[in-house]
Amino acid sequence: MGIVTALRVIPRTQPAPQQRSGGAVEEAAIDAALVERVQAGERLAFDLLVRKYQHRIVALIQRFVPDWHEAQDVAQEAFIKAYRALPNFRGDSAFYTWMYKIAVNCAKNFLVSQSRRPPSDDVLMDDAERVDSNSRMSEAATPDNEYLRQEVERTVLAAVDELPEDIRQALTLREIDGLSYEEIAEVMNCPIGTVRSRIFRGRDAVDKRLRPLLHG
Repeated sequence: MGIVTALRVIPRTQPAPQQRSGGAVEEAAIDAALVERVQAGERLAFDLLVRKYQHRIVALIQRFVPDWHEAQDVAQEAFIKAYRALPNFRGDSAFYTWMYKIAVNCAKNFLVSQSRRPPSDDVLMDDAERVDSNSRMSEAATPDNEYLRQEVERTVLAAVDELPEDIRQALTLREIDGLSYEEIAEVMNCPIGTVRSRIFRGRDAVDKRLRPLLHG
């Protein structure tokens, strides 16, 4: 079990990530078409975008604002800001990448307004409860396997928490949010090569922490 299976988790309110191959290109094309319709004055097209991404955006915001009701309010504010800004959206990045940045900024601004300290860019909320069902830890619900599963979760969370912030953010955007390298580069405002390097270093660091636990 490596970093990919250990970290790829699905929040309770979030549907499974879109496949990032030909399907991702198709999804991007659909989003672009909907954005064009919104820019042409069709409000229903934006409603479709909200329905498509609302669960992912709420799950993202809950990493910063754990309270579900507050996260819903922040998500609503984020979508309102996105709607107002869409006339100026040029399509230089994917819609979700653009929406991701708006949502994160709204979450941080909300915490500041409440005199709360914003966490690091990509904290992991409740990951210990959402291990990938394909992981070998779920093969059998024996006491030994359950203990090992918990140890793996604690080890992964501790290893990720100890990573430098830029590496932790890149790794989380890839493994948790399922963003492509190009989208991560856009979010983090850095070259794709830098993104690949950060993700490699993050995976390597977590794998090194897991190796003694999984292989004795």
